[in-house]
Amino acid sequence: MQNRVLLVEDDDELRQLLARYLTNQGFTVREAANGRDGLALALGQDCDIVVLDIMLPDISGLEVLRELRAETHLPVVLLTARGDETDRIVGFEVGADDYIPKPCNPRELVARLQALLRRIAWDQKTEVNAARTYGDLRVEPGHRRIYQNDVAMELTATEYEVLQVLLAHAGSVVRKTDLMQWALGRRLEAYDRTLDMHISNLRKKLGNDDPPRIETVRGLGYSYRVPE
Repeated sequence: MQNRVLLVEDDDELRQLLARYLTNQGFTVREAANGRDGLALALGQDCDIVVLDIMLPDISGLEVLRELRAETHLPVVLLTARGDETDRIVGFEVGADDYIPKPCNPRELVARLQALLRRIAWDQKTEVNAARTYGDLRVEPGHRRIYQNDVAMELTATEYEVLQVLLAHAGSVVRKTDLMQWALGRRLEAYDRTLDMHISNLRKKLGNDDPPRIETVRGLGYSYRVPE
């Protein structure tokens, strides 16, 4: 079955270019030229993944993302202005899974989408009864859910991937390069703070323990500490 992508972008030329490229790569593409139309299509569950521009003519992409996150866990990749670190940070705080700067390389966009969808499909093939417990957390790969004290955590698709990798290696250091590859499906690039932002969000959602459950091992990576 073809993966369905919703492309929300007000630049007609760019949207049509990306839509043609994605279609040629085997995606089924729905398009929206503004935030309200994009939000309606996404909430209608007519797609598997969303590519969302931040700068839209009616409501901003960040507002679309906020409303989406109140209703759905659909994976979202943001299109951001090159070099605009603030938009990226806020985007991750609101619940983005990844970002790609504009003007974007269609080939790179396809690679990001395929990597994210591949990880989701792999987990959905996992047996539901293969649950794993780490202290007060329980991972259920078949449902792609992590529960804390039997309450489902509100995680984005990428936050789920990052946390389940750290839990699988609890007590050991996971190098940033490995975590980026295993959880996001791509190489860690210089000055890329994507992983750092996901870790920051996870610490908040886990309860801001002191010391934090996800410990930074300077110069190496991160380690998950199972609380006693």
